[in-house]
Amino acid sequence: MDHDHPNTDGPSHHHPGRRQIQLQIQNQHENRNQNQPTRPTVPPTETIRPEWAAIDALPTPELLRLMNVEDRTVPTAVAGQLERIAAVVDAVAARMACGGRLVYAGAGTAGRLGVLDAAECPPTFGTDPALVVGLIAGGLPAVTAATEGAEDSPDLAAADVAALALTPADTLVGVSASGRTPYAVAAVRAARATGALTVALACNRGSALASAAELAVEVEVGPEVLAGSTRLKAGTAQKLVLNMLSTAAMVRLGRTYGNLMVDVRATNAKLRERARRIVAEATGAEDAAVRAALAATGGRAKDAILVLLADVDAPTAARLLDTAGGRLRDALRAGGHG
Repeated sequence: MDHDHPNTDGPSHHHPGRRQIQLQIQNQHENRNQNQPTRPTVPPTETIRPEWAAIDALPTPELLRLMNVEDRTVPTAVAGQLERIAAVVDAVAARMACGGRLVYAGAGTAGRLGVLDAAECPPTFGTDPALVVGLIAGGLPAVTAATEGAEDSPDLAAADVAALALTPADTLVGVSASGRTPYAVAAVRAARATGALTVALACNRGSALASAAELAVEVEVGPEVLAGSTRLKAGTAQKLVLNMLSTAAMVRLGRTYGNLMVDVRATNAKLRERARRIVAEATGAEDAAVRAALAATGGRAKDAILVLLADVDAPTAARLLDTAGGRLRDALRAGGHG
């Protein structure tokens, strides 16, 4: 009879029914989900590739081959952004031609790469050290000593940008592998408020940095062999792009003659010899004439080339270059050569 065989699916004075138990379990699961903090989305550059979990067990040659294979993907990733990089170069060069500056801002590896690129412009292109500037979270001590905590300070970025007194003629490039470093994002926002051109250089797509800037270069390099170590592929990509930005901008500004570094500053024996080779290559003149032209122009290769090719004296060469805005080809035409 029914009272001898109670329905176990129905309610009971001693045990809840099956449906009631299911509801309790569901409620507990929902409560746990509500109480757990939301995990932040991990950008691709920070993700972990499970197939690389045992790299510490690989023989050294195999480990290096793995790294080399991954490194070879970086130029391809950069190539996918060439049109965007070209737009940035042209915009930067146009502003620099009007007296504007190029500023990099980043933290950690990204900041160091910006400082490095800025530091190499004066000896390579004869520029004023104030023309290309590198800002790094934590200041210059952070170039050689890790100060990663500084990257979390938007106020520090705003202060660093304010100290430069940017104008609409200037350009600030925020550099961040993840594209969400607070220092880089805040620097871009602060620069944009001044009317300066702002550019994002990130290694992930759709980043906060790209959203904050007017122009964006997003080189997607994917996960690192050493998970999260963005000094590897991401750092390589950033270095390649920064090389392009500064070098191509200087070419557009007439800081080269063909592929020759005619604005090189001959400040040591190696660079004096390089200047001599550059003048010889550009003019085809005998060594004695090259040395005499360099002596007359104070070691300035561009001036010495003009002296030899236009057959003018050093003061005239300097005047022609000044009138031509430093562009050697234009100065040569004005001097009757070419």
